[in-house]
Amino acid sequence: MILKLILKLAVPIPKLTSFENYLFIGPHPDDIEIGAGGTAAYLASLGKKVTFLICTDGRYGSDKIEPDALVEIRKNEAIAAAKHLGVNDVIFLPFSDGGQYDVKDLTTEIAKIIATVKPDVVFCPDPELKTELHPDHLNAGRSASNAFISVMAKGLMAKYGLENHTVKAISYYYTNRENSYVKLKGFKEKALESIALHVSQFPQETPEQIKTLTLLKFYLKMRSLKHGLRRFCLSAEGFCTLPTFYTHCAPEAEDM
Repeated sequence: MILKLILKLAVPIPKLTSFENYLFIGPHPDDIEIGAGGTAAYLASLGKKVTFLICTDGRYGSDKIEPDALVEIRKNEAIAAAKHLGVNDVIFLPFSDGGQYDVKDLTTEIAKIIATVKPDVVFCPDPELKTELHPDHLNAGRSASNAFISVMAKGLMAKYGLENHTVKAISYYYTNRENSYVKLKGFKEKALESIALHVSQFPQETPEQIKTLTLLKFYLKMRSLKHGLRRFCLSAEGFCTLPTFYTHCAPEAEDM
């Protein structure tokens, strides 16, 4: 307990809005908007540098659209949704969704992007969430976490002709161990609007489809209210944020 208190005082959880350069990593073209869209929009509105990195092409996200055609559709939807949030820099990796790829390759590609973009903060899904079963979500979170560490190695990154880089914090969305929050100041609605721009994933042609999107929006509103009340406001997004010091050989940081 005393050591944990000392750690908190010596290396506090950083205020997420205090940085300048952010990289949001999404397993699929719609995950950033669902998990952290309000935060991305708010940061972009402050003039921060915000980049989206999408790990898989989403080709298997529909039973009605042929996979190769769906890749292009989802790419265009992702660009439009990001633009709605005020983000113009969207990077796509060439992996197919479904988890049938080498996670080491995904880690390498994410590390290359981190070394190129040089973000202060990396956002990604929480790979330790016990209820998460989707392999792409777990792989993206684990690979981003691994890349967060490996990109610091000068010799390793030199193999790819890149400089090493130290990210100041990693921040997990899709988490139940929140320790930091971003007040959205009205940007939650913009995030919900951006989700609807992923039409191939959320078509509104049948009552059941309309119900699915309505339920998702309601859930996200209630979640933002829960997080907001923890920060004495009506809307916020919550994250598990770890400054770099906590990400290696600091077990007391687990419950920070």
